[in-house]
Amino acid sequence: MSARAKAIAPLAIVIGILSFLWTELSLNFTFNWVTSGDGDFVGFGVPENFHLILPIAFVSWGLFFAAGGDNAAFGKIFLACVFGSVAALVTMPLSFKTADSNISEYIAGTNTDGPEFWGIALWVGIFATVLVLILIAGDWYYVAGTFPAFASVFVWWIATGLDGYVPEPVSGAALSGNEFLAAAPGTGGTGAAGGLISTPWAWVWFSVFVTLVCGVILGLLSAKITAAVTPKPKAATAEA
Repeated sequence: MSARAKAIAPLAIVIGILSFLWTELSLNFTFNWVTSGDGDFVGFGVPENFHLILPIAFVSWGLFFAAGGDNAAFGKIFLACVFGSVAALVTMPLSFKTADSNISEYIAGTNTDGPEFWGIALWVGIFATVLVLILIAGDWYYVAGTFPAFASVFVWWIATGLDGYVPEPVSGAALSGNEFLAAAPGTGGTGAAGGLISTPWAWVWFSVFVTLVCGVILGLLSAKITAAVTPKPKAATAEA
């Protein structure tokens, strides 16, 4: 085995094992262990408002290594997750206070121009500008990490029905033919993916933020465990 392979193989094995454990934990947490108890959907439990989101942890995990894969990288990416996700948290309510999507009117036939999303676009543009301007504060701020964290919240908000932006009963509702199934009042609705997942916007942020932090912790664990199990190179024999 080459020196390069000997250096990379332990890290690859550690990451593979941690990836297996994280996948097993997050999926069971969301669909088996912490469910609403309101019934099953094709054998799955309906997730609670807070759940672990399997793929999002890999975003911050990858960012950890992109930032250097050490203790300093942990701090940089943790802060990036705070700044990026909080910017998205503020963006969501501002978006639907500025303008809703008009989907209700579109479905009712009173507005045939199609859904409007300029309220989201406006505030995403504003906070994207703010996130970059924070670079003025110093090199401690890792803007390359804030944008993926910012985007991760929106990925999950869109996936779970744009709760708040799309008015009830459409928000988070499942499609059945050409009809929307009414969402329960005050909830995120019956959800995307045929009624499987739907989450109120504040819980979208919290679930994403916690999952991003899990990814940073997984990154640090993978680096520390790899360092502990990787054989150290033998010191050169001192010449007599």
